[in-house]
Amino acid sequence: MFYREAGDFKTSYRDDNQTFPIRLDRAGYWIVLFVAFCVIPFFVNDYWVNSIFAPFFIYAIAALGLNILTGYAGQVSLGTGGFMAVGAYACYKLMVAFPDINIVFHVLIAGGITAAVGVAFGLPSLRIKGFYLAVATLAAQFFLVWLFNKVAWFYNYSASGQINAPERTVFGVIVTGPNTEAWAKYMICLVFLVGVAWVARNLTRGMTGRKWMGIRDMDIAAEIIGVNPLMAKMSAFAVSSFFVGIAGALFFAVYLGAAEAGESFGITKSFLVLFMVIIGGLGSIFGSFAGAAFMVLMPVFLKNVLVGTLGWPTEIAAELEFIIVGGLIVVFLILEPHGLAQLWRLTKEKLRLWPFPH
Repeated sequence: MFYREAGDFKTSYRDDNQTFPIRLDRAGYWIVLFVAFCVIPFFVNDYWVNSIFAPFFIYAIAALGLNILTGYAGQVSLGTGGFMAVGAYACYKLMVAFPDINIVFHVLIAGGITAAVGVAFGLPSLRIKGFYLAVATLAAQFFLVWLFNKVAWFYNYSASGQINAPERTVFGVIVTGPNTEAWAKYMICLVFLVGVAWVARNLTRGMTGRKWMGIRDMDIAAEIIGVNPLMAKMSAFAVSSFFVGIAGALFFAVYLGAAEAGESFGITKSFLVLFMVIIGGLGSIFGSFAGAAFMVLMPVFLKNVLVGTLGWPTEIAAELEFIIVGGLIVVFLILEPHGLAQLWRLTKEKLRLWPFPH
């Protein structure tokens, strides 16, 4: 009965159109940010960062990028892993070539390079769509991974073919390399996630987002009313690839510390991010967070409960993970195509009406 709009009056259009129109939602948002920035860094350790927080933050950024392209703009992509590799290798080359520049700028520039590559591979979307576009982006995935494996310049002619992140600092705090503190790794990933989510939310709620959704829902009608398909689709590919490139740069430089294109950014990475978007909910910012959290927390839960507590073999827990993910994808596609985000919206609607019938 406490989750109500009664008494929460709006006196302007801006107030009525805000992201969290209910006071309780706004309070919860600020509490979550306060805890994330001011409480957790003082208690977090290496296990929590490496197993939960860092992968969740990075995958959430990648899921946001793919959700903008697939969920909001309706352009199917199976090349997320390849674009993450572009961000990772671009960040590596920048870190080696310009060691005196702040790592934050390296990550952002790597995102910009990935955006340019994404636009180049997104050009076929002007002529093809659906399954054929998915095949085109899948070809981009294989080509990019092959390129980074075969051209030695990308990994500085290393004998192992692996790239290693050199030690870099932000405001005197080490954020890359083996000597990185857990809280520093947590904070840099969190800052990027909050910034990317803020940009994504504003873009999707503005004119750009409406153009993307117009192209997604009915491209011919959108073009008739004045939406430029070229600009709408290319901007979606650019923004999506920019976010995915940032995720790839953080995944390599901050989380892994070392990477190899085929192992770290293979086709399984593309499907993993796609599953996050499907389970979380297409066309939803919250869905990107929910899907990433589910896909990161589920293996940790299965490992701790089934293997650690019940003593099951690790192989069985890993196979069970595939079964659960596959089953959930089928269930969500059939029963609830909008994923966990829609379930969350329905729960909030029922809370707003409870105890009255809906």
